[in-house]
Amino acid sequence: MITKKLNELYLSFTGKEADHIEELPSSGSNRRYFRLSGQQTLIGVSGTSAEENSTFIYMANHFGSKGLPVPKVHCWSEDKYFYLQEDLGNTLLFDAIEKGRKSCVFDEEERSMLKKTIKLLPSFQFSGADGLDFTNCYPQPEFNQRAILWDLNYFKYCFLKATGLDFQESQLEDDFQKLSDVLLRNSSATFLYRDFQSRNVMIKDGEPYFIDFQGGRKGPVYYDVASFIWQAKAKFPEDLRQELLSDYLDALRTFIPVDEAYFRSQLKHFILFRTLQVLGAYGFRGYFEKKPHFIQSVPFAINNLRQLLHDDYPEYPYLCTVLRNLTGLKQFSDDIQKRMLEVKIVSFAYKKGIPNDPSGNGGGFVFDCRAVNNPGKYERYNHFTGLDEPVISFLEEDGEISHFLTQAYTMVDASVKRYMDRGFTNLMVCFGCTGGQHRSVYSAQHMAEHLHDKFGIKIHLIHREQNIEQIFDAKL
Repeated sequence: MITKKLNELYLSFTGKEADHIEELPSSGSNRRYFRLSGQQTLIGVSGTSAEENSTFIYMANHFGSKGLPVPKVHCWSEDKYFYLQEDLGNTLLFDAIEKGRKSCVFDEEERSMLKKTIKLLPSFQFSGADGLDFTNCYPQPEFNQRAILWDLNYFKYCFLKATGLDFQESQLEDDFQKLSDVLLRNSSATFLYRDFQSRNVMIKDGEPYFIDFQGGRKGPVYYDVASFIWQAKAKFPEDLRQELLSDYLDALRTFIPVDEAYFRSQLKHFILFRTLQVLGAYGFRGYFEKKPHFIQSVPFAINNLRQLLHDDYPEYPYLCTVLRNLTGLKQFSDDIQKRMLEVKIVSFAYKKGIPNDPSGNGGGFVFDCRAVNNPGKYERYNHFTGLDEPVISFLEEDGEISHFLTQAYTMVDASVKRYMDRGFTNLMVCFGCTGGQHRSVYSAQHMAEHLHDKFGIKIHLIHREQNIEQIFDAKL
């Protein structure tokens, strides 16, 4: 039935029936997409909501008239349930940056495409809003309190309650209201794309084209910035996020003056709101509609939320308490621990050999402490280790060990940060000395305490020759 209707449209537009009709992979929506080839290659769309289809057709024509990169809609059925649009190919921006997403190291080509995309956003927000009849928006014409509270309750009912977490609903609703008030502090007649993220951008001939904008409405510019740069599964490292934000602000300045400090402070609240909205969608699509893609995305959004809560949101004390409890639930903390970096630190004696790396990743750092003044030369230290006060005092008063560790910290810190950014789970750091008793033990102990204090990661400390082990649990 669907292919027949689309073929009829194809015939009316091209003058010939399609030679071949291929259904394309579905997205998160109820729309179905087909590639029709023959006289011309076009994308046929079947949607279950005539109102939503009508909105897309209207917006595509409007944005196209403004010279914005969107697919051209060629024709549609009288009832608006079917339409044919330009074929932009098969490459989503999300797929084009796959290497970066998997490694957390985005090369210049990937960064360039992301920058091109974010720089185009202000044109949609301002030029796209010029002359746009917002009454054609579906299902809401503007971003208002009703829409905000609907999304927050979507999160509450479709995700939060599904976890089984206990909370006081009235107190949570009070903070929802406070968050709504903050989000509505600024009003503007700009276009809010609503679901602006790398899955809704296609790449054709090296240029970005925007799709799936039919949920857009009038609203503040912050929302789309939060959606794109803090997209859960994109896994942008912090330095790239800041680059993209700076690029966006530069492009925004061509339309309005920008108070960057205020913009960043307001954006922080939209990042939190967008994260909750996304979790609500993941809950509904994953837990209730049983779509695996959305269930698999939950840990990424939870990790985003966990990072956001490192900064305080004093405006919403009860909400933050609930969210911290949420991110600490066993089903989420267990998952994140599986994907968190663990550093194994070992002190050893060279005469007994360098420790093996059981992870199979090659051993990491091995630091030779034997150039440091050795307390083992003195008989009075023979019964002590680098954990005991007499040896600690000797090494620290001498001073060589402090200079040695400062340099070691610099090297290891840089690797730990990159390993965390790239999602690696194992790093080994070893300190060796003559007997594995004094200098190496002191160094390994201090490195373990330093890394745990600075990064909050799990540390497995082994003083091999002393038969001592210690675990520093990750700070979630």
